[in-house]
Amino acid sequence: MTTDRTETETASRTADPREKVSIGTGRSGLVVAALVFALALYLTHGILTMDVPGSAATPGPAFFPVIIAACAYLLAIVLTVQMLRTPMAPDPELLHPGNTRYKTQTDWKSLGMTLGAFLAFTALLVPVGWILSAAMLFWFVARAMGSPRPVMDLGIALVFSCAVQAFFSAGLDLNLPAGILEGIV
Repeated sequence: MTTDRTETETASRTADPREKVSIGTGRSGLVVAALVFALALYLTHGILTMDVPGSAATPGPAFFPVIIAACAYLLAIVLTVQMLRTPMAPDPELLHPGNTRYKTQTDWKSLGMTLGAFLAFTALLVPVGWILSAAMLFWFVARAMGSPRPVMDLGIALVFSCAVQAFFSAGLDLNLPAGILEGIV
């Protein structure tokens, strides 16, 4: 029953091909496809310009970036085909009364907190270290998304950042910045 309702809602919001609308109506998802494609191109450039030492073990340092780039290309293609085949009409509930302009629904506070957390993460990564910087990033993003449990979020953030540090150190033999925890980690 849920599937029928979802299909009905999707069908009602799908742009009617008989309506006279511009080519871009209902195709704003193409922006996401373009961004994913740009990411795939950036990854491809990084893979092609990567210095791989001859002593690198199989599968090598380019293995995972190649998989991620291939998945990004595939996702960009699938998103593009989906948007071109079934454009989505804007939700009529977002129309201002008596106007044809759509109102936006952006949570500027959450966006600002998340952007600030990423900027702080990049600034603090080397001096403070991965564990504390990543934990701070996770905690602020969780708070920005409305998590009601700040103490639990802090615990999860520390466990997660420590696990990533351990995986990179032990599993991949790569060192993330230790920062102020230099002699401890």
